[in-house]
Amino acid sequence: MLDRLMDQPLDQPLIKIVLLVAIVVVTGMLNASSAGARHQAVRRLLLIGFVLLAAIAVLFPRLLTQLAQVLGVGRGADLLLYGLTVFFLGYVASSYRRMRQMEQQVTTLARELALRAAVHDTTEHPDHHEDSPPDDGADAAR
Repeated sequence: MLDRLMDQPLDQPLIKIVLLVAIVVVTGMLNASSAGARHQAVRRLLLIGFVLLAAIAVLFPRLLTQLAQVLGVGRGADLLLYGLTVFFLGYVASSYRRMRQMEQQVTTLARELALRAAVHDTTEHPDHHEDSPPDDGADAAR
């Protein structure tokens, strides 16, 4: 079966190349550092580009169909679906990455709070240790 797939000519090569490059770019962006103004600027530019492309697609649907045919896709709706798939992949991966960063921040904060609570408890009660039994005053009577 794999031999049969490999022997078939590559149909719609341009759109496949465009989509693969887009996937590689999204992957590269996700592996880049996400902190800083540069990353936010890129995200804002991508958002502006997406809004402009969406508006153009709504106002001039034939333009989308013509672009789809240039790229080797039959219909503009198919091109739109491919594009949305790539953007959705980027969104999911970006959300996952952001979630992982928040989990790491919560873990760090929880550890800091636990350490502060432990230091606070030892400074308030320096004579009291968890291993020793509570002092009931019986030693003073001896």
